[in-house]
Amino acid sequence: MSALSEKYEVIVGLEIHAELSTKTKIFCGCKNAFGAEVNTLCCPVCMGMPGTLPVLNRQVVDYAVTMGHALGCSINRVSKNDRKNYYYPDLPKAYQISQFDVPLCENGSLDILVNGEVKRIGITRIHIEEDAGKLIHDDSFAGSLVDFNRCGVPLIEIVSEPDMRSAEEAKAYMEAITNILLYLGISDAKMQEGSVRADVNVSVRPKGSTEFGTRTEMKNVNSFGAVYRAIQYEANRQMEELEKGGVIEQETRRWDDAKGVNFVLRTKEDAQDYRYFPEPDLLTFVLSEEHVQKLKDSVPELPVAKTLRYVKEFGLNQADAELLASSKQRSAFFDACVSLGRCDKKALSNWMIGDVARILNERRSEIDETFLTPEKLTAMVELIENKTISNTAAKTVLEEMFARDCQPGDVVKEKGLAQVSDTAALGAIVKEVLAAQTKAVEDYKNGKTNVLGFLVGQCMKASKGQGNPAILREMMEQEIAKL
Repeated sequence: MSALSEKYEVIVGLEIHAELSTKTKIFCGCKNAFGAEVNTLCCPVCMGMPGTLPVLNRQVVDYAVTMGHALGCSINRVSKNDRKNYYYPDLPKAYQISQFDVPLCENGSLDILVNGEVKRIGITRIHIEEDAGKLIHDDSFAGSLVDFNRCGVPLIEIVSEPDMRSAEEAKAYMEAITNILLYLGISDAKMQEGSVRADVNVSVRPKGSTEFGTRTEMKNVNSFGAVYRAIQYEANRQMEELEKGGVIEQETRRWDDAKGVNFVLRTKEDAQDYRYFPEPDLLTFVLSEEHVQKLKDSVPELPVAKTLRYVKEFGLNQADAELLASSKQRSAFFDACVSLGRCDKKALSNWMIGDVARILNERRSEIDETFLTPEKLTAMVELIENKTISNTAAKTVLEEMFARDCQPGDVVKEKGLAQVSDTAALGAIVKEVLAAQTKAVEDYKNGKTNVLGFLVGQCMKASKGQGNPAILREMMEQEIAKL
């Protein structure tokens, strides 16, 4: 932010649209999938042909209610659909089936972590709606073409209160929402495919003021970084405009992330501009209290709560706890390791967010798709704690456990990785390293004590990772003192 941020307060609200990972679309039986041949996943219903009738997908309602429970919302057990009327070429019916005055979920909240602090963001509502199609523009032809595959893809729209006060908070909020979607298994949350995108509302006001300023909206911002940059830019633009004596207009703007600027699309519509009315082709639907409770009971421990538990119960630092909690599969794996009660929790955490995460990223796989099990990882960490193997040797053991179905103890025997603590053997290695590293020895004697780590590393290398590093360090210090 510019120096003007000392004078003005930024107000941010997000409307997050998430595509739901149901097998079929919201009002017809067409397959709900990304990347198919243009106009191959559509039918008369999702193309808005005259005389067609929609049928509401029960799974869409369940997913929306589950998200509502995750965000602490009250659930409207009697709800309905509405028509939102507007014309655009990718909306063949010239209206979108959505929800207006009776959304499925209302009045919730989400706790987010920003700079080590917990902040509560209010959730105004969550409602279901259908997605529109997609316009295709290309230099190879004039005008635009329309792909109707996305018409009728089920969405939930999660509308926040204007409770965020910075781009950092908005980014953290959107990351938290995305993680919850993944935890619940109701969306693949692939932002690069448009599965999660946000309409970003920004206004500014003089610090100390209680009145909101005029807001602008930026549509369909589809990455965490883009949300952050769009808010930074728009807040600065508004502050500079006000400083010049100008007036902020209520309008919709398009964010161009490549150029780092936004520009006006149209004057912002209000609800009355959409001429909402109840959808006449769909009945009011009623959810039983038992069904709503069953969906509530299915919600697992969510990322922020899990992060705070890891910090409080296991003594992890917040950054490590957040990394672990961000993945449902990996946090479940970590919890399973801890439940065995056989080794240090911080050591397990370090392996999970270090080498385990690295190997999974290299393989582009998730932990439940590999040979590694909580029992195997815990047994490996026990071998380190018992000084049977070194951390260096453990890396080899871990790679083997990913590559094939084997036990850590068997790998140690097969590859001769047991740690050497024999002082005679290690002493010979120390002397050999000192003789070859005379400059490092001289640096150490001149006060550069950090080179000791380098010398111990050379000993570990010479011992093929089998030397006991604690003994090597002690012997190294003793031998240097004699020189």
